[in-house]
Amino acid sequence: MFAIRNRARPAQYFHHLLWVAAAATVPQFACAQASPFDRGANSLVDSFTVLATPVAILAVMVLAIVAMTGRISWGWPIGVIVGIGVIFGAPEIVTWVQGLFA
Repeated sequence: MFAIRNRARPAQYFHHLLWVAAAATVPQFACAQASPFDRGANSLVDSFTVLATPVAILAVMVLAIVAMTGRISWGWPIGVIVGIGVIFGAPEIVTWVQGLFA
């Protein structure tokens, strides 16, 4: 009843496949354009966060032990908690400040 007049040739299938493959790989090319400074800074932030994690855990444990013995000024735990929040929240804080002024 319905006749198919234009049948696609194998060369046309290859052509369409090539366009699909090119479109799928374009995001990788766009992501590869980051500057060396940006990659280095992100690596430094990641390394600092990895190193700061066990130090923060130990600081909280020491403050808990000293608080249990009742020999602590409560300014120290508050300062440590605020410091931990600033260290691990620094990327979000910077993004927030950039949003305020940009």
